Amino acid sequence: MSERPSILVVDDDPHLREVVSFALEQAGFRVEQAENGREGLARVQRALPALIVLDLMMPELDGLEMCRQVRRAHEVPIVFLSSRDDEVDRILGLELGGDDYISKPFSPRELVARIKAVLRRARPAGASPAAAATPSPVLERGPLRMDFEHWRVQWDGHAVVLTVTEFHLLAALLRAPGKVFTRDELMTRVYEDAVVSDRTIDSHVRRIRQKFVAVGGDVVETVHGLGYRLALP
Repeated sequence: MSERPSILVVDDDPHLREVVSFALEQAGFRVEQAENGREGLARVQRALPALIVLDLMMPELDGLEMCRQVRRAHEVPIVFLSSRDDEVDRILGLELGGDDYISKPFSPRELVARIKAVLRRARPAGASPAAAATPSPVLERGPLRMDFEHWRVQWDGHAVVLTVTEFHLLAALLRAPGKVFTRDELMTRVYEDAVVSDRTIDSHVRRIRQKFVAVGGDVVETVHGLGYRLALP
């Protein structure tokens, strides 16, 4: 029997931590808890979880700063929680490297479903249903190379580290070069049944572009009024 995936829940509300932890344990996960960002970082340093559920507003060290520090060394999936249903917070969280965002109050069942969806995307492509349609574990186009078996991306030999969501978004474009994807199509490919805003997709595209520009690359083209396509012939 494979080991149960571990989830780190970081929130300053002890009641919410207990509710979320109970729902996750009932769903078959192992759960660690932390009451603020500093304690959360210490737990990440001791043992990297499969996913982090991270509150946005906390004392000691807030969720955005914890995410910044985690992202310096790890691409572990992060799902943000917030009592502020504010678009600025949502986009800022995703641009820092969050994989999903859910507003309080929320249903524990919905949170568990969203976490499972993120973890499905986080599996090596060889183990996921999406990979079955891919003839090769490696796809290349021009200087872009995506290794689905080892979860690696390169541009002209330079490594580009993407989050789980960014990886799947770029993979959708690479698997259909020349096709213009609407934002709704990308939402379906990347988020499955979860409902996210158009600006969430835009935020992920912006981060992908920033990472490739840093190594001299350009992979995503905006088709105004329609959506996005791979920026490679």
